[in-house]
Formats: sequence, structure tokens, C-alpha cells
Amino acid sequence: MRIIPDTPHRTNSRAEKRVFDRLRMAFPTSDEESFTAFHSLNLPRHAYKRFAEIDFLICCQYGIFVLEVKGGGVACRDGVWEYTNREGQVSRSNEGPFKQAETALHGVMAKMRECLPARVVNQFSIGYGVVFPDCEWRSTGAEWDRQIVADTRSFKDLEGWLNTLFSYWRLQDGGKRFAAPEIVKEACRYFRPQFESATPLHVRVDATAEMVASLTEDQMLLIDVVSANPRVLCSGGAGTGKTFLAMELARRWTAEGFQVALICRSPWLKSYLQARLAIPGLTVCLVSAIVTTLKRQQLATFDAVIVDEGQDLMDTMTLDALDRAVAGGLAEGRWCFFHDVNNQSGFFGTPQQEAIDCLNSFNPTRVPLKTNCRNTRVILDKIHTLLGADMGTRGAGDGPQVWTHTAHSKEEAARILAAELDKLIHDGGLTCGQVTILSGTALADSAVPLLPGRLKQSIERLDEHSLIHFPGDRTGFAEIANFKGLENDAIVMIGLPPLSKRPERLAEHYVGMSRARAVLSVIYEAPQSTTGHLTGRL
Repeated sequence: MRIIPDTPHRTNSRAEKRVFDRLRMAFPTSDEESFTAFHSLNLPRHAYKRFAEIDFLICCQYGIFVLEVKGGGVACRDGVWEYTNREGQVSRSNEGPFKQAETALHGVMAKMRECLPARVVNQFSIGYGVVFPDCEWRSTGAEWDRQIVADTRSFKDLEGWLNTLFSYWRLQDGGKRFAAPEIVKEACRYFRPQFESATPLHVRVDATAEMVASLTEDQMLLIDVVSANPRVLCSGGAGTGKTFLAMELARRWTAEGFQVALICRSPWLKSYLQARLAIPGLTVCLVSAIVTTLKRQQLATFDAVIVDEGQDLMDTMTLDALDRAVAGGLAEGRWCFFHDVNNQSGFFGTPQQEAIDCLNSFNPTRVPLKTNCRNTRVILDKIHTLLGADMGTRGAGDGPQVWTHTAHSKEEAARILAAELDKLIHDGGLTCGQVTILSGTALADSAVPLLPGRLKQSIERLDEHSLIHFPGDRTGFAEIANFKGLENDAIVMIGLPPLSKRPERLAEHYVGMSRARAVLSVIYEAPQSTTGHLTGRL
């Protein structure tokens, strides 16, 4: 039997999940659309309830049938029904399960008669049943006949019981109604939109953001280890929360009264961090400006140093500067290096082994970050498969599919880019500021100047100053190298050849793709002479 949706629909009921699994196995030899069960169907109309829901509604050639599921123990005393769950908690209701099923059936049929023609509705027998998968039902009563009850015994052969249920209700109207296949499909189309309407992209992005918040809380457990040790090497791939932890460590060390320097190499990242960390005792500065910054603040050294994107500062000259900038030097001072374990992420030269050995000689505490709290699992899997990069596990939910296109001219790239922006913003409901275009070329050499005027006007060229207010109310454009350490909900990558054609540009793929929290689209550019056309999903 086909079930819509194909996974249990937001229920904590163990009994409903068991019925779900049994229904899925029922009538295995029938046509896919001959038997359809809808799980957790909301009722827009009910005789006396403002909100009502059907546990399962079965639509098939034999009719339309409502199933009410009651797990745990069931009792009825003085007209009050009692339901005992597996924790022993008891809930009570004046309305019994048979009445619930009957009124729900009448509610859904009233709505069907209003919305569908009589030629459809009149072909169906209708009925209801109650499933008690956890208890034996030996009682008799005026509200029910035995044929409409499935207890723990008949639940073992749910398909057999369903055939009994169908026959019972069909006999009530003479046994002559038998819905034609096209009528069954028409009725299912009426129910189906309530379950299979597409989830808007902005809702999926919001869900990813909620998951990121949860994972970030997990990462906070590690900051206790980092802040309690004077010298730390903290490693992790893109998206494992290094910058977030660097910011939190800065807050903790300054709260202890330390004069702290948070150091990076990128002016863009510096502006971004500086705008978000206005903390007394903290200085955010570029590695090239350490000496000037100390003089300006009339300090001989900082009490502690935090380095973000440390893989770009792994050279002996930089370590010498840091050694002079922190009290006690690197050997005895307080410092933390946050660095990417994937060497291909470095745009400023390969980390020098001599510098790595130097840091290791100070016996720092090692804190590996294994949980990715930025990217969805779909994006994580694609980066790992395509690039072989280790970016941690788990990820921020499943998320939308990654899309890739190949354009054979700049004009074609602009058309694809326009369609992607419309899909994300106009159709998907994202704001312009939630989308960033990352390019392997400068703006003038990219496809952006060829966009229609309405889209060009919505695009802002990012720089280190605009990062103070990032994200803004326009779609940002940046070259990939400048966007290291930053992120956004949706990333559209342009201006890169396929990796198979230019493997030396792997670093740009890694950095660009890993900036996307929830949505990633890649538009490759290949010469016109390239054979084939590779448009589709990654």
C-alpha cells in the first residue's frame, strides 16, 4: 500500500508508527495507486471540533475508510474513556474512539461532497475502524461491531482485518459500490496536495538555521576545554565552528581581565569580526598590523592571542611576530590557533612544516572539531565526494539538493545565473541579503555585468567596509578568496572551470562551496569546444 507522506508525519505515537509500517506492507501485489493511505490528515471541517485530525485515511476501490489508532491500555468507566500510555500516564475523554472515527469520517465526506462532483463521491463506500495494537479487545457494546476493531491479535494480520473491514462497510450499502481506478486517482489527487505541496525554500533555510543553533550549542561544550588551557591548537574543516569558538574564547578571556588580540590575515574577516565583537579588552587586528596596534594602544604585549584562519599564518615570520606580541612568548604565553585541517584551503601559501613543528614543540592542548555546524548534510557529502575534504560529520539537517550547471559562454552563464537568482529570491522566498555570489574572477570579468538591469541593481560588490553590515539588503558579490571565514544561507558560485579541467583550482572550490549554510548552486564555465552539456544535479 502506498502511504502519503512516505514517512510518519510528525507523530510521537509509537502505535501510529507501528500501524504505518503494517499498512505499508499490506496489499503488496496490488497496483501502486490501488490502495493509498494518508497519514495524519487534517480536517478543515468537523461537527463540533475547531481542530481535528484523522490518524489514517484509506482510499481504494472498496471505499474511503478512516482508522483511529489508540496505543497502550484502554478502559471505559461510567462513560469516560481512559487511555494509558507506556509510561503509565492516563488521559481521559468523554468521547470514545469509535465516535472519534465516525465524526471524522462524516467531516471529511462533507468536505468531499462540497469539493468533488457526485459522480466521484457516490462511487465510494465509506466506513471507519479502530486499531488497538497493544491490547486485546474482548468487550462488546452498542457503539461497535467486532468487525471494525483490530486488537493485538488481528493486528498481526492487518491486511486480513482490512479486508474484513472493507466487506463489513460495503455490505451496509448493498455491496454494489466499487470505485473505478480513475475515480480512485481523482479522489487521491484531492487528498494528496495536503501532504505533498512543496516546502518553500525559505522555510527549509529557516529549519537549517534552527539546526545550526542546536549544533552550535554542542560546540560550546568544547570551549570549556579551550579556555581552560593556556596553549591550544584547535583544528577542524570549514564549517566546524572555528570562528564561532574564537569569538566565544575572546569573550571569556577578556572577561578574566586579559588584554586579548584576535588576529587574522583577511581584511574582510577582520571587519566582520570587529563589527560583532565590541568588547572591552579585545583588539581585532591583521597580523601585518600587530606592531602598530601595540604601539597605538601603548602596550608592550597582549596577555593572550587568538588566531583565526591559522592555516594562512603558518610561517616562521608570522610566528616570530606573534612570539613578540604575546606575554611570555609562544613558549610560555596564552594563545589559541584555530586552523583548517584541509591544507588546500590556504590561499596565502602552503603552511610551512617548520612553523607547524615550532607550534607543536610548545606542547599545546589539541582540540579537534568533528561536528560540522554550518553546512547541510547534502552540501557536506558533495564537498567530501568531489574534493575529498574532511569537514566534520553530522551537518545542519538534510537541506535542498546542490545544483550544478555548465555554461559554454559568458552569456549562457548570465542566463543561468539570472534563473538561479529568481529561483532563490522570487520563487524561494529568500531575501536578497541571504544570497551571495562568489566568483573565481573579478566582477568585470564575470557574468554579472550581463545580467538584466533589474537583477544587476540588486547586487552589491562586497568589500571590507560593507562587511561591517553584512548581510545587507542586497545580494552580495565577492571573489572567492576574499570570502574566506565568512558564510551565508545561499551561495551561487560562478566563474570557475570544472574541477576536472583545472584541478589546481581545488582551493577555490573548497572555500566557495563550504561558505553555503543551506543552499548551494554552482555554475561552471567551459569553453565552447567542450563536448557534451553537463547540466543537472550534483
